[in-house]
Amino acid sequence: MVKLPPLSLYIHIPWCVQKCPYCDFNSHALKGEVPHEEYVDHLLADLDADVAYTGGREISTIFIGGGTPSLLSAAAMQHLLDGVRRRLPLNAAAEITMEANPGTVEADRFLGYQQAGVNRISIGVQSFDAQKLQRLGRIHGPEEAQRAARLAAGLGLRSFNLDLMHGLPDQQLDQALDDLRQAVALRPPHLSWYQLTIEPNTLFGSRPPVLPDDDALWDIYQQGNVLLAAAGYRQYETSAYAQPGFECQHNLNYWRFGDYLGIGCGAHGKLTQVDGGVLRTVKVRHPRGYMQGKYLDKRYRVEAADLPFEFFMNRFRLLEPTPRHEYPDFTGLDERGVRNALDQALAGGYITESQTEWCITEKGKLFLNPLLELFME
Repeated sequence: MVKLPPLSLYIHIPWCVQKCPYCDFNSHALKGEVPHEEYVDHLLADLDADVAYTGGREISTIFIGGGTPSLLSAAAMQHLLDGVRRRLPLNAAAEITMEANPGTVEADRFLGYQQAGVNRISIGVQSFDAQKLQRLGRIHGPEEAQRAARLAAGLGLRSFNLDLMHGLPDQQLDQALDDLRQAVALRPPHLSWYQLTIEPNTLFGSRPPVLPDDDALWDIYQQGNVLLAAAGYRQYETSAYAQPGFECQHNLNYWRFGDYLGIGCGAHGKLTQVDGGVLRTVKVRHPRGYMQGKYLDKRYRVEAADLPFEFFMNRFRLLEPTPRHEYPDFTGLDERGVRNALDQALAGGYITESQTEWCITEKGKLFLNPLLELFME
């Protein structure tokens, strides 16, 4: 029998002041004012349509992403989270994260977010280099990033995260490491440090900038990891680092093949059904259609043949061991069905195996795509 995993809630706020040239997220440049209360009413109506699929399960984490959620007023955030609490049982110790851009973080507004229930903020710094920020199309400067981090640190939140990118256009090793040093000096409990990639359907995709070559990227990654480890940050996922005990619980639930409701423009959801099936939902991407009450784009069951890849794609992003019982628990499938793929992964040195768990190796970390391809067959 399938065991139902923990349940989270993802809420998408689609607007940004302007679209960044590297961004392929579902975000839309703001034209006029944010329809604060109206959009929240639609979010709650969207949630109403999905509540029946939860079976009364408790929500363990909430993540409010975007776009730029910090464009939403504090009053609208209060309305939103009050509405969620009325519709779903929320764990008393739930982690509630909100993404924010440094240029949109104001002290009085963020105090209102905190009073609404937000207890973790993720700040999109990306770099502390003014020229690099300009090249990335960011609307904030280094001083605003420093101020936002100090504000988050002073609010007594459960935690806060700084988002940083490396491998930026024309970035040198010393510039990438200087970004990390400035971030570490602000003592965030959590750091997301990931490589800039050029995505199709973005401005950078049509006009690619000159990025560091593979050797330079490897030097940045290796020396950055040494710097972060020396500062007390433990890498627990491909691009996530935390002080002990401050890992992002919402993202851990994703990577552990947990369930999540997704509401808002373009939001994705995953719900395990009591019969063992996995239901996925995708919401309408564009605010125009969504604000007309057209919330659901598609809802479908994941084919059993696709579940092994989906499970290991998430699980092997994490550097913690994977308990072997979770594969049958959360997919309803027998381990014997992936035995050939596991044996190939073991022979290739990508993973190790014990009686109770699998663990990705250093080689597996470096060659994650070839490892995951074994589970697509």
